[in-house]
Amino acid sequence: MDAPTRGPLRSALVFGFGVTGRAVATALTSRGVSVVAVDEHPTDVIRAEAASMGVELVEAPSPQDLTRLVSGCDLVVPSPGIPESHPIFGVAEAEGVAIESEFDLADRWDSRPIVAITGTDGKTTVTTMVTAMLLASGIRSIACGNTETPLVEAISDPAIEVFVVEASSFRLATTRWFRPSVAVWLNFAPDHLDAHVSLSSYESAKASIWKDLDAVSGVAIASATDPVVLANRNPEVSTLTFGGAGTNADATVSDGWLCLPDRTQLIAVDELPRSFPHDITNALAASVAALAAGATVEGVRHTLRSFRGLHHRMQYIGQVDGVRWYDDSKATTPHAVETALQAFDSVVLIAGGRNKGLDLAALGAHVPPVRAVVAIGEAATEVHKAFDGRCEIRVIETSIADAVAVAAELSQPGDAVLLSPGCTSFDWFTSYGDRGDQFTDAVRALRGFMTEEAQ
Repeated sequence: MDAPTRGPLRSALVFGFGVTGRAVATALTSRGVSVVAVDEHPTDVIRAEAASMGVELVEAPSPQDLTRLVSGCDLVVPSPGIPESHPIFGVAEAEGVAIESEFDLADRWDSRPIVAITGTDGKTTVTTMVTAMLLASGIRSIACGNTETPLVEAISDPAIEVFVVEASSFRLATTRWFRPSVAVWLNFAPDHLDAHVSLSSYESAKASIWKDLDAVSGVAIASATDPVVLANRNPEVSTLTFGGAGTNADATVSDGWLCLPDRTQLIAVDELPRSFPHDITNALAASVAALAAGATVEGVRHTLRSFRGLHHRMQYIGQVDGVRWYDDSKATTPHAVETALQAFDSVVLIAGGRNKGLDLAALGAHVPPVRAVVAIGEAATEVHKAFDGRCEIRVIETSIADAVAVAAELSQPGDAVLLSPGCTSFDWFTSYGDRGDQFTDAVRALRGFMTEEAQ
């Protein structure tokens, strides 16, 4: 597919003035484009940022004002996460004004290689690993996109040789043209149905990561075990698969070793700092992607031996009386919880929060390994319903500290107590990080707590 025709860009409407919106506005104004920003729920910080940038900020415009603003610009750039049902999309279409994402803008101004990673779960981990592998190979790279650094901001650094882009469905859905050199799709499960109009719309957004790959030089990397991912392969593009032992994937585990498509042995599974099933598939996906982007085998091996995971992602905290405690606060979908549960034989699960419009009922099928459940937050009733009649359940309506205390009562030696909520954190907490931190503090306060180093 050829790149879309783009006319001169003189003015743009930036819809949403959070981290990405501000980065987009900065990139546009620095290139002489006139910018008007719209934010429906601005804070004082947002107002101050707009003023300091000299950008006009329109707060919660009426439908008539929104139409006027859109009709007066060449381009609309919505911030990630604006629901697809929002009127801004219909207004732009009616007025004949193009919508582009920060990925589109970056493509206008920069042609350096991109490794893009998408998936319902594991994006941040694999993005971090690929970046580390490239850096260990002497290739200047940066993790960007759905991180603290949007891609449109990252391209301002002329020293970067490869951009490793965490490509969320929010960004992909509004992108007209995205041609990474390497594109990874890790997995697919229902998510973000509070933002996408349907599950098929969410799937289409994910699948677009492969849509514009170069048929000669582009490399697609796909899960060998996810039927949705495999069904969306681009037949014109070279595709490599990854998967655990027995999956017949190109990159897999054989005789206890992580092996590349050419059967080069990377490292033994026993050498990985963590070897839960998803750790192995993440390691394989990251290795193939990094090597396709120019990393050395030694740079990949170095990272695999040293990478211990990210905060709030199956993070081991310590143990109390033979019970191991894990913080998996980043697990905000049922699919992420199901992935985490595969790592254990006996679990006391702490789950709940603010649901994203997802069906939590499937969690109840995981008894065992789930032996008991502590249901928390706004979705506690849904969690209770999922496990009702299958195992012991306690509902906590007060605090994460109380949930930890109850989980400690329910646990037995040999159990893992796992905070893996399956929901967002925005009922009791400011972020999944805040939730994980408060959980960790409560666990560390338990009588008899021991860290791994103290054992």
